[in-house]
Amino acid sequence: MQPDSQAACPTKRMGRFPGKEEEMEDKAGVLIPIFGMLIPIIAILSVFTFVTFAVWFGNRQKEREAFYKSETLRRITEASGEGAKAAIELLREDERLKRIKDREGMKVGGLVLTGVGLALVIFLGALSGPKIALCGLIPGLIGVALLIYVYFLAAPVE
Repeated sequence: MQPDSQAACPTKRMGRFPGKEEEMEDKAGVLIPIFGMLIPIIAILSVFTFVTFAVWFGNRQKEREAFYKSETLRRITEASGEGAKAAIELLREDERLKRIKDREGMKVGGLVLTGVGLALVIFLGALSGPKIALCGLIPGLIGVALLIYVYFLAAPVE
């Protein structure tokens, strides 16, 4: 006669020895919070890494542009007697183009802010009421102030 085999029933173990299903559930329960924590950490690190590289590449490009500009001006001044006048004229033209670009940027910014303010007034007015809708006037009036400065108060570009 053979001896009785141990029963594989959970009632005979009395909780001392977990079954294979219970072991797998415990491992899955541990891994989910770990992956849940890793996803935001990786996202935050990648954003800051991207910003760091973007700033670094932007600064390198500005340095190269400044170097090439200074080299061009140096060669113009060394080339002939008229080189100094040409270099000064080139500097003035660059400065004028920079002022025009800044002014155009302010125009676009003013238009965008005015549009955002108007859209906020309409949206908040429809959503909650006229008192809350007045919050949309803040960006709208900033945009109007930018446009007034650009068109009436800024010195003309020569």
